[in-house]
Amino acid sequence: MTQHRGSTLSWEIKEGALELVLHHPPTNEIGTAMLAELEMFIRALGVAELRCSSVIVYSSQPAGFSAGADLRELYTKALPLTPDRRGAGVREFLQRIHAVLNALDASPLTTIAAVHGVVFGGGFELALACDLIVADKMARFCFPELRLGLVPGFGGIPRLKRDIGNAIVRDLLLTGRSINAAKALDTGLVSQMSAEGEALRVARATAAQIAKFDRTSSAAAKRFLKPIPREELRQEIDVFCELFVRPAVMEGLRKFVESTDAHPYLP
Repeated sequence: MTQHRGSTLSWEIKEGALELVLHHPPTNEIGTAMLAELEMFIRALGVAELRCSSVIVYSSQPAGFSAGADLRELYTKALPLTPDRRGAGVREFLQRIHAVLNALDASPLTTIAAVHGVVFGGGFELALACDLIVADKMARFCFPELRLGLVPGFGGIPRLKRDIGNAIVRDLLLTGRSINAAKALDTGLVSQMSAEGEALRVARATAAQIAKFDRTSSAAAKRFLKPIPREELRQEIDVFCELFVRPAVMEGLRKFVESTDAHPYLP
């Protein structure tokens, strides 16, 4: 399937690049609907590898790339369950999203996240699964899970540790603060910073450059440069599930759901 229009995201091949656009309002929250469509995309990715040299992931939502997990859906589904069933349910969801992001991470194609605005939580983790991040100068990156008594659950800790130094990793994870695109560029998290509104254009120009090179050698280089930390990813799921069943986490989610003017993903 080389073209798809879904309720939360769409994709098509443009000039040798498979472009995945997130369009789930308000800020591309990743819940069960988007996860199901991401799984469809991964199946299409295997076919597109024969026709493309790169993948571009971007958002058409003005607020940003993605605010992360759909916390309202998470809370609503977990509320009527016993702690054991909550743990089992969230584990199944995490295993599915990890399978998607691991497949994107391991794709022989060069993957580019073109991000703007909010790049928080699970949205940040989606970007980290890509080979390159091109950031609009107004983009902000954050892992705010600590505010809910959790850790990142979509693979963020192992992938962040793979890409940048421990000092920045600890700052992001332990303070919940956000960093801007300029800081992300300085730390090596972002490969290119664009003018406001130009991230997708820069990503497409990068994809055109990538298309000039032999795909076999590019794929071999990627396997060497970017090993997937699979054991650490499995451990992250275990830690998240242990934390998730605590009453304090459900209380934090309840406050978020009932709030009308606050969002734990705001810096």
